[in-house]
Amino acid sequence: MKFEVVDKDTMNKLSRELSRAGIMNRKYESVDYDIDHYLMIREKYSELLKKSGEIDIIEDTLSNLRQLYDELIEKVQDTMELSIEEFLGDGESERLILLTALIEDKIAEERDGKIVFKKIVPLEDLTIELRFSLDEVEEWLEEIEKRFKTTMTTEVSIVKRYYVEVIEVDRELINLALKIAEEYSTEESYLKAMFTGIARAMLAETVLQTAEKVRKKDKLIESLLEREPIVLENEGEKVYVYFDEESLESFLKELQTLGYLKIKGNRIWV
Repeated sequence: MKFEVVDKDTMNKLSRELSRAGIMNRKYESVDYDIDHYLMIREKYSELLKKSGEIDIIEDTLSNLRQLYDELIEKVQDTMELSIEEFLGDGESERLILLTALIEDKIAEERDGKIVFKKIVPLEDLTIELRFSLDEVEEWLEEIEKRFKTTMTTEVSIVKRYYVEVIEVDRELINLALKIAEEYSTEESYLKAMFTGIARAMLAETVLQTAEKVRKKDKLIESLLEREPIVLENEGEKVYVYFDEESLESFLKELQTLGYLKIKGNRIWV
């Protein structure tokens, strides 16, 4: 089971903490590629409003833009300027959409840390660019493409990732590793590691218990496959562990490396 962490220092800290607790682990780094797909729509606000009926995600965005624009215009009526910090507020995406539209339409400009308005125009006259991830608009995608001129864009981010992998199958050591890693690892990787750890412990216990009775590897694998999936039941929850012959072969080798059993030819000793 492996934990992803945010940087190299955190990776080293987690690895040291696990080692101090007697938990075998290895750390490694890799280069990964994050790929995101977006749908872009660019039209005047008035046109977007006219065409957006019953497409909830666009209607909601336009409504938020209207509310924010009215608030901003009320603030700049007298001075015709606003600090960038005040303009961007809490960083809602709609604020950035408005800022981009105002600058690109030459209604406002950035000057000395401020957004300076040259004039005030109705929101309906601004050219607005909306950007949605494909996942967000999936249920309306066909209708959106019918009503609007859209552009599909893809962003590829090359990122460095840092991992600490726990090389244990003992249930107590796995639980201890989960307790230690909770404050270091990303939430998503922690959740996956938790279930991976449960599955590894369940399978290891089942293999070792069966190997005490079945001393031939081929018969052991056959017996385990007949019992697949292995099920762990807790209050209101079940965990099913599925495997095949090839994954069992690899897991037996790992148990041998960890010293839990010895395999020679078709013979097995626990």
